[in-house]
Amino acid sequence: MTSALKAAADEFLVRYGGDVFPNLFTSAKGTIVTDSDGREYLDFTSGQMCATIGHNHPAIVEAVERAGRKAFHMFSGMIPEVVAELAQVLATDWLPGDLKRSIFINTGSEATEVALRMAKMYTGGYEVLVLGGSWHGITGGAASVSMASDRKGYGVPPPGVFVIPEPNAYRPYIAKASDEESALANLDLALKMFNMQSSGRGAAIIAEPIISAGGVLVPPKAFMEALRKAAHDRGMLLIFDEAQTAFGRIGRKTGSEYFGVVPDIMTMSKTLGGGLPLAAVSITEAIEHKLHDDHFTYYTSHVSDPLLAEVGLAVLRVIAAEQLVERANVMGAYLRNRLEGLQQKYEQIGDIRGAGLLLGVELVTDRNSKNAAHQLGGLTTRKCFEHGLSMNIRRRPERGSVWRIAPPLTVSADEIDRATDILDRSLRESLDELSRSKAG
Repeated sequence: MTSALKAAADEFLVRYGGDVFPNLFTSAKGTIVTDSDGREYLDFTSGQMCATIGHNHPAIVEAVERAGRKAFHMFSGMIPEVVAELAQVLATDWLPGDLKRSIFINTGSEATEVALRMAKMYTGGYEVLVLGGSWHGITGGAASVSMASDRKGYGVPPPGVFVIPEPNAYRPYIAKASDEESALANLDLALKMFNMQSSGRGAAIIAEPIISAGGVLVPPKAFMEALRKAAHDRGMLLIFDEAQTAFGRIGRKTGSEYFGVVPDIMTMSKTLGGGLPLAAVSITEAIEHKLHDDHFTYYTSHVSDPLLAEVGLAVLRVIAAEQLVERANVMGAYLRNRLEGLQQKYEQIGDIRGAGLLLGVELVTDRNSKNAAHQLGGLTTRKCFEHGLSMNIRRRPERGSVWRIAPPLTVSADEIDRATDILDRSLRESLDELSRSKAG
């Protein structure tokens, strides 16, 4: 049956890019995923950065069963009680500042579409500033503001998108005396260029608090504060895409809390659904009232679905009950310490960065040149998987060779030890193999 299904996958599935693994997979639990041969792997990507509380947490399984006894889906105009409860918990316990009202949809891409739609209607503008290295989704509007994704071959994007070079302390675009000065110089130049090109119809500045797909880049606090001011000064709304930073992964409730900067719109997805397709967009009371008066609509078949609201509530309750926000700091520090031990051992580990349990490890040929070690990164990633560790690496030439390491917040010290031992072994084997190849 397994070989027949693998043949079926090869024949009938559309190949959609990204990493492709040799086997099919059968199950996932906690930090472990199991393939069709029964082999187990440590999942240090949390699925697609979604399984924050671990794969198939009992609370999520129970929430799905509870929804099955009540309702999976309703007409979109019928608001289930559990959706109202989720909105209240989000506003009361998680959202920063005066963010209060939420809409619940399915994916991060969809959340970006909602946020852009809101910003354009609220401001009457259409121009959007976005950070280089960003990833906000792959649907029409979302793809236009995603700079770390493939952009070629998909037709003409919506107009009005302008790029701010992302702050990168390890590889600054404009070298200054400090990381903060470099980041602010990037922003100052980008805003001057925007002012020259703008038609005066600004709508939004959209940013990930930590630029994940672009290499796990953590901007200086002053940069995020300057984004806030830049949006305000131009009558634009500031959107934070918190797909990966909300609900504890970085050791804070949100990226907004981490930087002390409150956006006008916040999008959340991956970490809210715990592996199921749930996303939210939250805004202030004032913005919601104006949008409603202007007849804002976002009416889909699966807005406010009760099944996903049950799951979202379960995820938030587990994070609070198991103190996973605090745990992300503790286990993140333990993981970083183990990685720094490897950095002392290998010249090819150029930089370790991130926050909580969202860490980036940049590989270089040597620390003086900082040339990206793409071949080493690809080979080591493959060997890690062969030895039982699944990790995600960014291989785009302009972004460096960066592992994005993000295990579930429930990861144990023993699992971190096993993972870093596999990484150590894989790096050693890869360097030996590349050395032999050069000698031959």
